[in-house]
Amino acid sequence: MPKTTTFLPHYDANPEYNADLLRNSLPLMIKNSIPPHPINYAVWYEYVEGHNTALNDAIYQVINSNQELTEGASLELYKQHICNASVESFEKINLNLQTLLNDTAESVESSNNRVASVSENLEGSALQLEKVDNFSDANAVIADILEETKQFSAITETLKSKLNSANNELLVLRSELARTREIATRDALTGLLNRRALDAELSDLVEHSLGSNHCILMLDLDNFKRVNDTYGHVVGDKVIRFAAGILKKYVAPDHMVARYGGEEMLVIMPNTEIDNALAVAETIRASLAKSELKQKDNGQSIGKVTVSIGVTALHVGDNVESFVARADQALYAAKSAGRNKVMQA
Repeated sequence: MPKTTTFLPHYDANPEYNADLLRNSLPLMIKNSIPPHPINYAVWYEYVEGHNTALNDAIYQVINSNQELTEGASLELYKQHICNASVESFEKINLNLQTLLNDTAESVESSNNRVASVSENLEGSALQLEKVDNFSDANAVIADILEETKQFSAITETLKSKLNSANNELLVLRSELARTREIATRDALTGLLNRRALDAELSDLVEHSLGSNHCILMLDLDNFKRVNDTYGHVVGDKVIRFAAGILKKYVAPDHMVARYGGEEMLVIMPNTEIDNALAVAETIRASLAKSELKQKDNGQSIGKVTVSIGVTALHVGDNVESFVARADQALYAAKSAGRNKVMQA
């Protein structure tokens, strides 16, 4: 399922993972007479992937009711469940914020007009008070002044109440916006940072390194295709989530863990010496190697889950591409050395 920070879908880049989804998507599209153009393919790609539950439920309803998945229906599914969710969230927040600002401005303007009217009346009463020559007339003018003062106080309290209410609404909108932004940066399966958020964090790290020690770990689950082929994508997804949980358990609070693509993950480790990065990588590797996963429904063993890890530190003159490429080289070396290894480059 794609997540976005710019309203555009973002998908995993792993070739084998996407090839597998392609092999499963096309027969379904042909079976349902769906033209395999990009929009239709995106719908069925996500249907086969199975992470977009709202989309899958919508397709199930169409299939179970024996309706035809027309071109228009596919486009509507794409708009509602793939590309439009984040747009609608931001548009809703923007509309609510605009309404709040308009209401607040109207309240302030109305209060200003009423205050001006009260002030004018008070000035008139003050002039009258200067002209009176008996207590009876003076008391009447004073009563008018007291009434105008009460109105002024009421206007102030009303405005204060409305401003407090507006402030509370603004806090709610800020919270909704923060939650929407958080969702837009997260991988749907694991809850880790998604690729787009990872790219932004890496760019920021490299751009503002200022000679500090920064490292990254690139991790790839060993023989993961065997897990998918043997037990299916549902079990494969659970294995990925389990591995993601191990990573989050052992990294430091300021480290950032992201799903890089398919069964690959990447850890950004700011202000971390290479020896410390290697130690964390070894802890993660050893913890996963000790795991013995079983299927919940039948208790069947999935076997051990191992991981190969490439570790590198940021060098002077590095850009994001060279930094990540070196970690990838270290990962390749770990795979070549027999897997279940930690290697440095």
